Amino acid sequence: MSFSVGITGLPNVGKSTLFKILTKKKVDIAPHPFTTINPNLGIVQVPDHRLDSIAKIVEPQKITPTIIEFVDIAGLIKGAHKGEGLGNQFLAHIRNCDAILEVIRVFDDSDIENVLGEISPEKEIQVINTELLMKDLETLETSISKLEKKKDKAILKKLNILKKIREGVSQGKLVSEIELKNEEKLEIKEYQFLTEKPILYILNTDSKTDFKEPERKHLVMNIKEKEDILELSKEERKELKLKLNLKELITGCYDILNLITFFTITGGKEVRAWTATKGSRAKEAGGIVHSDFEKKFIKAEVINWQNLIDSGSLVKAREKGLIRIVGKDYVLQDGDVIEFKI
Repeated sequence: MSFSVGITGLPNVGKSTLFKILTKKKVDIAPHPFTTINPNLGIVQVPDHRLDSIAKIVEPQKITPTIIEFVDIAGLIKGAHKGEGLGNQFLAHIRNCDAILEVIRVFDDSDIENVLGEISPEKEIQVINTELLMKDLETLETSISKLEKKKDKAILKKLNILKKIREGVSQGKLVSEIELKNEEKLEIKEYQFLTEKPILYILNTDSKTDFKEPERKHLVMNIKEKEDILELSKEERKELKLKLNLKELITGCYDILNLITFFTITGGKEVRAWTATKGSRAKEAGGIVHSDFEKKFIKAEVINWQNLIDSGSLVKAREKGLIRIVGKDYVLQDGDVIEFKI
């Protein structure tokens, strides 16, 4: 199971450059709007010191980290929900992502056009959020109209939830800010509301421009500086003691997506990291590894990664009684090393 994160924002804020340093892929970058039309896709391995530590003990033939997919989406502009700047096409790309990395311009460069005309993180956020909200409102109006025509009592529950959301969105609330029960969230899952998606704001700074940080979940990053580091050879980086250090950003994506990592050891041949949603049960985790593991699940053996490291081997961990046998309803914990029994 992999999760996708859409990188978006206004034009010329550093989206494609961020995508480039994350994925190490070459992309078209220019100082004018709409250099990116079709989205760029890239798979990024998630760095995890725990995977390396487990591998040192097991000494497998293969080490496989878990991954996140990043999607470089073209810049949105005011009026995108009406189709301005190919907005409908770009909003559709966001709809297909699990989360949003919204890049905000807080650098001053006269050679790179600033479509907002000023440095203002909060104003940029408001422009993008307004476009996402207007698109959600359009989806809500269309969906409510269709359901009302059906006059079916069975859809009354869904209709009432959509009307509740419409009221909040009309007041400028993101869907994620509207208080919804878990069962209500499941009821509206099919609509993939844009403002229901978790957002991490990336403030792209030049380290000299003053700005006020928004009171939202965000990271401050000098994307151009990281691009310059990427352009250096490994030897030059080592000599200058420079690192890209994107761990905080990837960890931030994990956080907003509500994800954890678990590990499997395949007969000593492969140590592998997997991604699951917090609260996933053992049987569901089995399905992430292989569909047969979920269908034929009997039990699983689980040990915390640190307990395994401290024991020095699976054999010693077993002797110490640190490996537990769990059933299908066991709630997976971040850092679990698990073996499925079918």
